[in-house]
Amino acid sequence: MPSVLIVRREQSLVLPRPHPLIALPAALLCLVVAWIHVQDQGGFPGSKSPRYVGIGYYLVEAGGVLTAAVLIAYAVRPLARSALPWLLAGGIAAGPLIGYLLSRGPGLPDYGDDRGNWTEPLGLASLAVEAALLAVAAVALRMHRRAPGARVSGHG
Repeated sequence: MPSVLIVRREQSLVLPRPHPLIALPAALLCLVVAWIHVQDQGGFPGSKSPRYVGIGYYLVEAGGVLTAAVLIAYAVRPLARSALPWLLAGGIAAGPLIGYLLSRGPGLPDYGDDRGNWTEPLGLASLAVEAALLAVAAVALRMHRRAPGARVSGHG
């Protein structure tokens, strides 16, 4: 009696690439992150010290504006379906989140202004916006990675 080998292929869930227009709310969230940090440092150019904290604020602000521009460009013309805009957006969200935890928890060298100040209204608003941006970026990256023929590199 001949034996029959049945091969069963597992079908994985194939998600579509993220729609380019999802980049517009992400761009707005990036601008809000930048605006909150300008407000927190007392305007621009601001007065955060020590110097490395002030530089971190400038990087978040400039990065937020530049990432918003990249996301808007992605919405208009999807940049060859690149994952780069979503990686940048994730960085704009994750950087300040980590800074919030470090500055309020164990503290940062020569910076004790915010240590233990977990309920500052502007800090909580920043956390909410950054968490939303991180969630949007994570979903978009996951969709991008699972799309047919997609790569999660900066050059999609």
